[in-house]
Amino acid sequence: MAYLAEYGLFFAKSLTVVLAVIGIVGAVIGIAMRSRQTSPEQINVKRINDRYRDLAEAVELATLNPAQAKQKQKAGKKERKAKAKAEKREPIGTRKRVFVLNFHGDIRASEVTLLREEITAILLGTHDGDEVVIRLESTGGMVHAYGLGASQIMRLRDAGIDVTVAVDKVAASGGYLMACVANRILAAPFAVIGSIGVVAEIPNFNRLLKKHDVDYEQISAGEFKRTITMLGETTDKARAKVKEEVEQTHTLFKDFVKQCRPVVDLDAVATGEHWLGTRARTLNLVDDIRTSDDYLMSLREAADIFEVEYSVKKKVIDRLSGLIGRLRGEPLLQQDAQPITRLS
Repeated sequence: MAYLAEYGLFFAKSLTVVLAVIGIVGAVIGIAMRSRQTSPEQINVKRINDRYRDLAEAVELATLNPAQAKQKQKAGKKERKAKAKAEKREPIGTRKRVFVLNFHGDIRASEVTLLREEITAILLGTHDGDEVVIRLESTGGMVHAYGLGASQIMRLRDAGIDVTVAVDKVAASGGYLMACVANRILAAPFAVIGSIGVVAEIPNFNRLLKKHDVDYEQISAGEFKRTITMLGETTDKARAKVKEEVEQTHTLFKDFVKQCRPVVDLDAVATGEHWLGTRARTLNLVDDIRTSDDYLMSLREAADIFEVEYSVKKKVIDRLSGLIGRLRGEPLLQQDAQPITRLS
């Protein structure tokens, strides 16, 4: 009996291990099959009007007694059915559509890769009278990245679409470079606006190398192929060249702002300073003091509001390799050690 009991326990453990392995293999195969069937790239469109309606109903129902709430729910269902029938009878394109995009900028303006796809999707299905609202938050970053972001918004303007940028927290430097393209800029009272300036910065360890008798050699072709570097000695000529490049970039920045918003006084605002929303309004950096929430709520009765989001799903193997790389301490970005010029 003891032998049978031990054998039965061994058999149960073995069976458990086998079933666990089969389950894991099946899960991996299932994930692989789903990843093949579904595209890693997708565009998501959500109707915000429905969200506002649900929020309003939830608050109202919470204030009623059970009998009143039940009666209200029935009335709401009838009202929605009647409204849906009325909308079906409306000719296509008669009701205004508002598309909402969200942009949260980092120093590399990484979300520009998503923004360009969202704008492309809107342009492919645009109607006369459509509006795009961009909820933008950014403290600025690399010149070329934010320049591309501004160019993407310009695509909407060139197509004749009314563009509104709403700044609830900050649109400074590169963020303002993007915002100024809009037909209209809204800002919360204490949002940070402006900072029309350019910065180039890089640490230099040349004196430290000399102190420890370490030689640094760099061979280049072209007088200004390398100017200020992390390890080389900084010369007055190299410093002057970088200063010249920074000034040229600042001039282009100012010219772009003046082109998009001719009402601004560049001498007053292109100093690299930033202002809070109310002061920015007096300087014509923004058009109205208003939050994005307030503006979108004001449109909910007269327009259909859609939030558009483009997303890219990473493959399982890419996620695992990225996680392993972080655990091993591998660098996330490698680039030439040149002065980092950014809108700041």
